Amino acid sequence: MKIVINAKIVTDKEVLVGYSIIFNHKIISITKEIPKDIEIIDAKGAYLSAGFIDIHIHGSSGADVMDATPSSLDTISKSLLQTGTTSFLATTMTMSTKDIQNALLNIKNYKDEVSGAKILGVHLEGPFINRTKHGAQDAKYIQEPNFELIKDYIDIIKLITIAPEVTNAKEFIEYIYKNYPNIILSLGHSSANYKEAKKSFKWGISHATHLFNAMNPLHHREVGAVGAILEDEDISCEIIADNIHLHPSLYSLIYKLKKDNLLLITDAIRAGCIKEGIYSLSGQKVIVESGKATLENGTLAGSVLKLNSALKNFCNNSNIKLPQLIAMVTSIPAKKLGLDIGELKVGFPADIVLFDNEFNILKVFIDGELKIS
Repeated sequence: MKIVINAKIVTDKEVLVGYSIIFNHKIISITKEIPKDIEIIDAKGAYLSAGFIDIHIHGSSGADVMDATPSSLDTISKSLLQTGTTSFLATTMTMSTKDIQNALLNIKNYKDEVSGAKILGVHLEGPFINRTKHGAQDAKYIQEPNFELIKDYIDIIKLITIAPEVTNAKEFIEYIYKNYPNIILSLGHSSANYKEAKKSFKWGISHATHLFNAMNPLHHREVGAVGAILEDEDISCEIIADNIHLHPSLYSLIYKLKKDNLLLITDAIRAGCIKEGIYSLSGQKVIVESGKATLENGTLAGSVLKLNSALKNFCNNSNIKLPQLIAMVTSIPAKKLGLDIGELKVGFPADIVLFDNEFNILKVFIDGELKIS
C-alpha cells in the first residue's frame, strides 16, 4: 500500500487539507491517520486529484490514432501522462472506410496493451458529418450514416459525432440510441439550425462536439444549434480551451449555462506535446506555429493543447473554483461515459495526479503505479 501525505486533495466538492490518501491499485481511504509499514509519498503541498480524462484527442508526440499501429497508440498513451491525462477516447478522423476500420481494429486489438494513459474506447468523429462544416476533416471521405461501417467495432465505440441534419441521420441516431444506449451521440461538424438541433435531442443526441467550432455561429435572430445546446440543461458539451478556438471571455458564460455538463477536451493532433513545425492530419498538411495548428488554407486543424494547459487557461479566465474546474476533466466525463473512474472514491481505480498551482504535472499514478515523477 501507498499513502500520499501533505497534499491538498481536490474532490468534487472541496479541497481537503490535513488529509492523506491511501491506495494500492484502487483507492482505499482518505484519512488523517498514517498507518505503519506503508510506502509514504510526500506531496509537499501539491494538489492531488483524480486522473484527467480526455474524450476527444487524435494524437500526440508524432503519433495519430489513424496511423492504425500498436506503437502509435502506445506513443500517444505514454505522451499524455505529462499532461495529467490517465485515460482517453482514441478519436478517429473522416478518412476512407478502410482507414477508419483499420484504426478501429487496431484499437480493438491493442487498447489494453498500452503502457501509459488508458484507452477507454473510441470517439468516432466522422465520417457522418456535414460537408459544409467539415473543418479539417477531409470532405471527400464524408459519407451518410451507415451502421455497417462500425458494427464489428461497436463494443469499443463510446462516442459518435454526427451531423443530425444529413440524410439518414435520424434513423441512425434512433437506432444507436435504442440498441446501444451506452454510446454517446454528439452533434458536431453540423449546420443544423435551432429546430433541427432540438429535434435531434429527442432522437438521442445528448452531447455537442467542440461547442461553437464547426457549427453555425450564434446569432441573435438565428441562434442555431449553439443556442439549442446552451438552452438545454440536459445536453452536455465539450470545449477546446486553448484561447484560440474560443475567446476566453466565453468560458465563464458557458460554465454558468452548462455547469455539470461542461467538459474540457484537447482535440490534439500528432503535433501535441512536441515542437512546432509541419505535420499531417488525415493526409493533409498542417502548419503548427505559435501554438496554433492550421491547414494550408488557414482552417483550424485540431489543436496542440495539453489538458493541464486547458485547466490553466480556464482558471485564468474565469472565477470558477478548483473542485468545479477539475470536475470538467474527471468526474463529469466519467459520469457521461458511465464509468466508475474520475473520482477519489473508495474502490475506484487509483488513477491519481499531483500538480502545482500552475497546473504543472508533478506525479501521475495509474492503477496505483507511479508513471511519472
